[in-house]
Amino acid sequence: MRKNIKQSLIFSIKILIGILSFWIIYKRLNQIPHLQDQFIYLFNEPAMYLIISIVILLMPINWGIESYKWKLITRQIESIPYTTALKSVFTGICVGNIAPGRAMEFLAKIFFFKPENRPGVTVLHFINGMFQMLITVTMGIISIAFKLNQTHNSTNFIYLVIIGGICMLIFFCWAIFNVAFIQKKLKFIKWFRVNQTQQIKFSKTLIIQLISFSIIRYLVFTTQFYLLFNSLSPQNNIPETFMSIAAYFMLTSLIPMVSVIEPAIRAAIAIFVFNNFNDSTIIVVLSSTFIWIINVVIPSLIGYIIILKEKIDFRSARAN
Repeated sequence: MRKNIKQSLIFSIKILIGILSFWIIYKRLNQIPHLQDQFIYLFNEPAMYLIISIVILLMPINWGIESYKWKLITRQIESIPYTTALKSVFTGICVGNIAPGRAMEFLAKIFFFKPENRPGVTVLHFINGMFQMLITVTMGIISIAFKLNQTHNSTNFIYLVIIGGICMLIFFCWAIFNVAFIQKKLKFIKWFRVNQTQQIKFSKTLIIQLISFSIIRYLVFTTQFYLLFNSLSPQNNIPETFMSIAAYFMLTSLIPMVSVIEPAIRAAIAIFVFNNFNDSTIIVVLSSTFIWIINVVIPSLIGYIIILKEKIDFRSARAN
């Protein structure tokens, strides 16, 4: 009887995750004006089918790299197969839709690890994100400095973004090299009282690997955006286009996104970053929307299928 009640509760939680995740996806899409007309325009040219096919094929490469990074970074706590890392990442994408800034993503990812290892894996989830943000913010700062040098048109906001980005880079570097200190400070929370054998340390080799794969992944999703953007609005100045895309990615990563109004925030950022391009707002919003559908919505569907099929252990980690 208790087993049946437990199974019913777990199934109800899985259904609730699906309802919340895809309702938020629907609300985001519904906020985009004339979305149907934009997609008709997107598929109007036969050549677009080839570009879209390439962009879609890059999606599993994007998340495949992220899954390998996840396997690498969690290996010091618990070694998992690559297929398990893939499942963990895809379910995280699905659950991540529920809260602003993908704050709940880790809740899904940690359930593919032993209960006693989940606190340490939670810390690694946020540190892993910092490695990717290191690349995104660094490239964003370089791109904004490049645009300043080209236009000589500066505002206090631009300098504030650069200073804020540099401060974040310093914080990310500090956190990566002081993760054991962070773990120790978190022990005032019962759930984070983990064994000494689970103390996290990053070797030089692991840091180089994680940074290298973060750079490769950054190139993959930047290429996705460029292919779609350039096919909709051909650009002669390729370096300036990539610099603008880098600035766009940095700002959309740093500025908090409220799920329901995220498209409006992205449109405002597009106007600011791509102000030197013709029809920039429409093209960038369309490009970012389609990239979001490919890189988030489709993986969310895959992740939800995994959630429904997997036997997830909801036991808490043991505190010592």
